[in-house]
Amino acid sequence: MDQFETVISTLMEKENYWVRQSFKVCLTKEEKTQIGKPNMPRPEIDVLGLDFARNELLVMEVKSYLDSPGVRFNRLTEIHDTPTGKYKLFTCVRYREITFSRLRRNLVAAGMINQDTKLILGLAAGKVHGGEEKIRNWMESQGWLFWAPKDIKNKLSDLAKSDYENNVSVITAKILNR
Repeated sequence: MDQFETVISTLMEKENYWVRQSFKVCLTKEEKTQIGKPNMPRPEIDVLGLDFARNELLVMEVKSYLDSPGVRFNRLTEIHDTPTGKYKLFTCVRYREITFSRLRRNLVAAGMINQDTKLILGLAAGKVHGGEEKIRNWMESQGWLFWAPKDIKNKLSDLAKSDYENNVSVITAKILNR
């Protein structure tokens, strides 16, 4: 479990999402073959966030990249026929459609969502290489959610103002915002 995913999960909880980290989607052998990778491991969603009031499920990819150049627009917007690279859900339409379809079936069967729940792809990035607005505009044009580093920083500042919780993200935010 990635600690940055834990921070993002806490922020999502503060926005009234029920969250689940590291959720594995149980694709069938046939679905994996349709994707073009029959021997691939089960896809793992970094964070799922369900907003009951809006009947929406955020399917969040979480990339900290704190000690690297960051999320690159050109890599995020590549187009691939088979899932390739670090942004598979964003860059391969067939992979995304099959994975989302199976994710929906898995969660409906488990009683966690209903058939009408809207699935929304999202990206939380700890660091971005180049301009955040270019990524934000592209994500919005796709109907997706983007939490840029400044968004995450603002959410952490808001978290610092919340009531005390015995939660490492809350405690750290409070210490850093004194």
